[in-house]
Amino acid sequence: MSDASPADERVKDISRFRKALIRPELGGMVGTVAVFTFFLLFAFDSGMFNAQGIMNWSVVSAQFVIIAVGACLLMIAGEFDLSVGSMIGFAGMMIAIFGVTLEWPMWSAIMITFVICITFGALNGYIVVRTGLPSFIVTLATLFILRGFTIFIPQTLERKTIIGGIRDVAEGDWLAPVFGGKILGGLFTWMGDAGIIGVFERGTREGQPVVDGIPMLIVWAFALIIFGHILLTRTRFGNWIFASGGDADAARNSGVPVNKVKILMFMFTACCATIFATCQVMEFGSAGADRGLLKEFEAIIAVVIGGALLTGGYGSVIGAALGALIFGVVQQGLFFAGVESSLFRVFLGVILLFAVILNTYIRRIITGER
Repeated sequence: MSDASPADERVKDISRFRKALIRPELGGMVGTVAVFTFFLLFAFDSGMFNAQGIMNWSVVSAQFVIIAVGACLLMIAGEFDLSVGSMIGFAGMMIAIFGVTLEWPMWSAIMITFVICITFGALNGYIVVRTGLPSFIVTLATLFILRGFTIFIPQTLERKTIIGGIRDVAEGDWLAPVFGGKILGGLFTWMGDAGIIGVFERGTREGQPVVDGIPMLIVWAFALIIFGHILLTRTRFGNWIFASGGDADAARNSGVPVNKVKILMFMFTACCATIFATCQVMEFGSAGADRGLLKEFEAIIAVVIGGALLTGGYGSVIGAALGALIFGVVQQGLFFAGVESSLFRVFLGVILLFAVILNTYIRRIITGER
């Protein structure tokens, strides 16, 4: 008797091409290759791909990555958070108020800011799941509330909307270097001495490498990518995230704690925004009320470029990270290529439209719609 069993007609055969096409990272991969190819052709001699140039666009990309990872997991869970940008400005200002104005130790200023911001994230999630209101509306309200506090509090206490002196207060603090320090400084010094990377030829930094270490911002970006990818693809909670965004009612009937998942994802998004803000104020040494403007939309666009569906239930952290990388490379690459920087916004609009059309086509393939 033959061991071969007849093909089950209920199982639809999917070609290799279609299997590759429904990978959420596909759009991000194609976009990354296209963007790097373009700038290798038109900006290679401008210094974009030397050590300093690579560090420039890597730092910008890392900023996008940090907020994109949080936005990605939340969007897969079926929700949006439009308060991310305001959360960045608010968190940075709270660190400055606690650390500079109130003269708290920087470690305590950072920790209490995380608690406050994550609480706001939990409140966003709680209101969404308890009222059934669209997260778009709830977080739009939070956007204005947080931005209002970000302007009102420093004006009331300091009579200004920019507070400096953070670096002085953070000096010698044990927690500040986790967000504002650099790693592998010795390696880059050796690379400079060996002639692998450039060194300063004059001035007070003569002989020092042009890149003196990897900023913690980049370290945080990689850490969040690894954490988010493992959480989403290797854990039961990751399956819950997909189920909550795909069909919340069916997920509840299957025993998935949908409300808990959504609230935790709002909290994680707020945590990512606070990490971004903390790294930012440590880098600049100041906090401003206008920080984080439009970052919520940039995060969402990066996630959509990375293959996530606006309807939820589908997406990839790796894809979102590639979308963020595209952002960083293009934003800096336009400068190196001598292109008017205002065209960056044009690029955002064009690539968002392309990504939405592509993702809609992929959704129809997955669901069998025509």
